[in-house]
Amino acid sequence: MVRYNKEDRRRILVKEISEHPFFTDEELAERFKVSVSTIRLDRGELRIPELRERTKAVAQDAYFALRSLDHQELIGKLLELVVGETARSELRIEESMVLAKARVARGHYLFAQANSLAIALVDAPMALTGSVEMKFIRPVQLGEVAVAEGIVMKRTRNKYWVDVSIKVDSEEVFQGNWVIFAREG
Repeated sequence: MVRYNKEDRRRILVKEISEHPFFTDEELAERFKVSVSTIRLDRGELRIPELRERTKAVAQDAYFALRSLDHQELIGKLLELVVGETARSELRIEESMVLAKARVARGHYLFAQANSLAIALVDAPMALTGSVEMKFIRPVQLGEVAVAEGIVMKRTRNKYWVDVSIKVDSEEVFQGNWVIFAREG
């Protein structure tokens, strides 16, 4: 088991959080084999914001990177975006999004979340969905948070192949493979 002195721990802590801004204090405490309060004290003295503030900052940066659609056209809250590579968004299923009798999300909300994330990954002023192969794996319940993760699998000139998976907690609930066409205007 590696133990770090305070200076080394803080130096490595700054590097870890800059590379992985979504690490929780608990995960960092486990990594450094110290208490959560020690991590919070270190963050405070290093002026590193708490997870919620770091998440907001990363999300704001992600919205600035959007090229292929307006931020209002994205369904869900954008968590991260590296155009042409990967993206993540989340969508909390609210009362207005569910079927009245079944109390599960209407499918078009999950599709819209995944489709807008796939389009957001395209490095062009305009992007259009060419085709999609998708499957719903299980219904998403009222109050659940659907986290979509998209990855560009391949790109040739104006054509992108994008895979999107939506999970609730760690369980996959939706999966799709998109072909997106980039347009210059």
